[in-house]
Amino acid sequence: QVQLVESGGGLVQAGGSLRLSCAASGRTFNTYAMGWFRQAPGKEREFVARISGGGIIDYTDSVKGRFTISRDNARNMVYLQMNSLKSEDTAVYYCAAVRGWTTYAGAYEYWGQGTQVTVSS
Repeated sequence: QVQLVESGGGLVQAGGSLRLSCAASGRTFNTYAMGWFRQAPGKEREFVARISGGGIIDYTDSVKGRFTISRDNARNMVYLQMNSLKSEDTAVYYCAAVRGWTTYAGAYEYWGQGTQVTVSS
């Protein structure tokens, strides 16, 4: 079992930065790939970034060059550093864990509570 607790969301002006954190329980954290997803009002939940237990990273095209996902297996933490934020990035951001490698939200086994990111125009 994995429990995820997210933090770091908030209000930021366009062009600013936020760092999201996700703390995971358990001693098998390094066996899970971790993903960040987001869901804006009236839209489907979408993949943002993922990182394997070994550090392989993938991003959706819209955040490449602006967002950085990272993990610290020793601390059971995953992060999403978000720079050059745009109003388009406004959404609830979710941390998720899966045994595998996928961008499909339905495949992820464990989810955090979500944290709101609001970027002002």
